Amino acid sequence: MNLFPVKTLGLTLAFLVTGCSSMQSSDSSEGWSGYTETGKATYYADKYQGKKTASGEPYKRELKTAAHKELPFGTNVKVTNLSNGKSVVVRVNDRGPFTKGRILDLSKSAFSSIGNINAGVLDVEMEVVD
Repeated sequence: MNLFPVKTLGLTLAFLVTGCSSMQSSDSSEGWSGYTETGKATYYADKYQGKKTASGEPYKRELKTAAHKELPFGTNVKVTNLSNGKSVVVRVNDRGPFTKGRILDLSKSAFSSIGNINAGVLDVEMEVVD
């Protein structure tokens, strides 16, 4: 019995699936301009400093970056703390958050520029900006 066609089909499918999964990081933020969302934001714990984000860059707490579930990597987002009106612009470079009800994970620097780190969670509005 010749299994070559079955093995070839399996490898072909594996390459197709792998190839499709990497397309997300090359998406542009075109079409997202002006998109808004309201919800809760948190910040990355210090233990993630230097660890790879979903985009492949290392997480750096001193940069203004964020994780969002869907927005393309490189998208700039204005995040406003609804309790004090302070805003910060961050760049999406990771995926998450994975806790129900949360819309963004912010770098420690971004979070602290609009709210008190001790709060841990902020009510925010985010808007995609050019």
